[in-house]
Amino acid sequence: MAHHDHHHHEPRHDGRHGHHHGHGTTDTEMDWAETASLLESEAELFTPLYERALGWLAKEVTEPGLIVDAGSGPGVISCLFAEAFEGARIVAADGSAPLLERAADRAARHGAGDRFGTLAGELPGVLDELEYPADLLWASRSVHHLGDQRAALAAYAARLAPGGTLAVMEGGLPTRYLPRDIGIGRPGLQTRIDAVEADWFTRMRTELPGSVAHTEDWPALLTTAGLHHSRSRTFLLDLPAPATDRARAHVVATLTRTRDRLAEELDADDRATLDRLLDPADEASLHHRPDVFFLTAHTVHTAVRPV
Repeated sequence: MAHHDHHHHEPRHDGRHGHHHGHGTTDTEMDWAETASLLESEAELFTPLYERALGWLAKEVTEPGLIVDAGSGPGVISCLFAEAFEGARIVAADGSAPLLERAADRAARHGAGDRFGTLAGELPGVLDELEYPADLLWASRSVHHLGDQRAALAAYAARLAPGGTLAVMEGGLPTRYLPRDIGIGRPGLQTRIDAVEADWFTRMRTELPGSVAHTEDWPALLTTAGLHHSRSRTFLLDLPAPATDRARAHVVATLTRTRDRLAEELDADDRATLDRLLDPADEASLHHRPDVFFLTAHTVHTAVRPV
């Protein structure tokens, strides 16, 4: 499982997930190895947000011995944990062995290879292979890719040491990268895309193996998993216009995935607008517009296993 953007259904994570994840298919159909570069670039774009989230966690969790990144993808966040918690051992767990190879390579480049391990296998079951309980277990925009989210949280909670913290990044606000009226097409394009994305996300959740519908009250779900002292905090990523090359490229990639995945569910006018936005030869495209920005917010929910 990788990271994700909105629900960013995006880009997991690690960059994974705006739902606009933008995963065009379900996890079982995706080849995460082929999308590793995209996941890495997305996670690197989100690094300021992740760093603020980890800074907050560092005040909540003192001197953890073992940190597990469940659904780590290519390990961008895993390596940020290694940097933020210099005394901790980091284990990146993911369903994709090729992504974990990239994570281990990244850790080695960042000088953390000697305290970095990986676990390849389906979550949450693969965590049974942990040698000892986690002091901090992090799941970034990956729980919503598991059919029974409540059962997954209970399994994660069971892997915590007494007093250990489970931190889940889920929810937040839809990503914005263009004004409401962009001068072409009907105003409000992103709002209409959001509605289509929300329907797609519901279908994706319904089609997951073992899918169970739960009210997505994350603090309540954490409490049901046997944890207490739940807290939530939202972190903003604000990259104003004019967008940097990295942010602009990410917006182009996100809207390209949206166009490929959801075009038939948008009306003809909105499809035509998307085509113009994605055409490098069009002066009104994302490639040339001075008003492209990137603004999103992700929420982290934490709770503690009783001592």
